[in-house]
Amino acid sequence: MSLDKTKRRLKLKKKIRAKIFGLPECPRLSVFRSNEHIYVQLIDDLAGKTLLSASSKKLAENLTKTQASVEVGKEIAKLASSKGISKVVFDRNGYLYHGRVKALAEAAREAGLQF
Repeated sequence: MSLDKTKRRLKLKKKIRAKIFGLPECPRLSVFRSNEHIYVQLIDDLAGKTLLSASSKKLAENLTKTQASVEVGKEIAKLASSKGISKVVFDRNGYLYHGRVKALAEAAREAGLQF
């Protein structure tokens, strides 16, 4: 039985979320990728609250998707450092660590977040 792309991603997501848990001092950095935009949240799973969020919706439209991902990674790292958060647990949400997800993660690392 072959799985379509969405079912495969959801199956991977369940496996990843079984192992990853975000705390207030080390929140979960969750990535969601749509066809046009990329969204990222810092989540405290203990309280069930989103601490910070950033997305590519507010950025200039003349950027490529990968460039927008880099900018979102830098923005979330800057917001996290202003709140005193330096360590996070990376949740790629079932997406492959490739392309836009990888660009976002590397930009956040370069901007000061530790995974």
